Amino acid sequence: MRRRAVLALSALIPAAATLADGTAARAAAAYPDVIDLPDGFAPEGIAIDGGYAYLASRRNGDLYRADLATGAGEVIYTGPGTPSDGLKIDCRGRAFVAGGTGGDIQVVDVRTGALLAGYRLTEAGVSMINDVVLVPGAAWFTDSRNAALYKLPIAADGTLATTVEALPLTGLTITAGVVNLNGITATPDGRALLVVQTNTGGLFRVDPATGAATPVDLGDATVINGDGLLLEGRTLYVVQNRTNALEVFTLNRAGTAGTLVTTVTTDAFTVPTTLASFRDHLYIVNGKLTTTIADDVPYNVIALPKP
Repeated sequence: MRRRAVLALSALIPAAATLADGTAARAAAAYPDVIDLPDGFAPEGIAIDGGYAYLASRRNGDLYRADLATGAGEVIYTGPGTPSDGLKIDCRGRAFVAGGTGGDIQVVDVRTGALLAGYRLTEAGVSMINDVVLVPGAAWFTDSRNAALYKLPIAADGTLATTVEALPLTGLTITAGVVNLNGITATPDGRALLVVQTNTGGLFRVDPATGAATPVDLGDATVINGDGLLLEGRTLYVVQNRTNALEVFTLNRAGTAGTLVTTVTTDAFTVPTTLASFRDHLYIVNGKLTTTIADDVPYNVIALPKP
């Protein structure tokens, strides 16, 4: 499972003469199927931008950038010492980071590593701000401990609002002491949001105006242990962490119903948390959620062909 760059100029011009500072080697490199992360990093979220994967650490909130072509990487942002979970990157190179049990949101410039903005939603430990999706005009975040979503409004010129809006949800039940709402994405028509409830295996369509949550009809399928969500067109990918599986659904445009297409399992999964897309592959984070975080615990991201 190796992919090679489609363009090869070595027969015409020496590679070193075409690209300087090592970029020739990157252009010709085979994209690795496994990207090793620093021991003890404890990744949770991932976003891909410009051929690089950005990962968030639930150990200390660090952000790590990995080159998809070579696997090499580095920490680009030192976190606050509390977890960072899901993240997404906008067209301005800003990472919107869910602060987990720290109860906050951070916005980081991935080019400079500078913290651009921070928002305190709740006291640490009260909430678990788990995942985020970017839609026109806003970033939406889930809370795994409370029946609420959080909206950070974003103006057309990219200006961030000074305050975050809480949206109470109706139509679902929250169980104390476990992870409830987790991954989030938009519906195919962009008019609503989809959230997965890890502990019940339910997928819900949320009206962003009212907070009404309605179960999505998946037939006999369940998304138990559902974690990260990824929508491409009408295809919805659902990572199931402790199940060590990836489910693939086809949704209707409104996101009110879906059909299970396939379930992917592999020995390469070690309690995966979420995923991102690059070309014809999915990059899946092995979070090892059932393993105690320690300095000597290895972590990685695996690349799989899209099913």
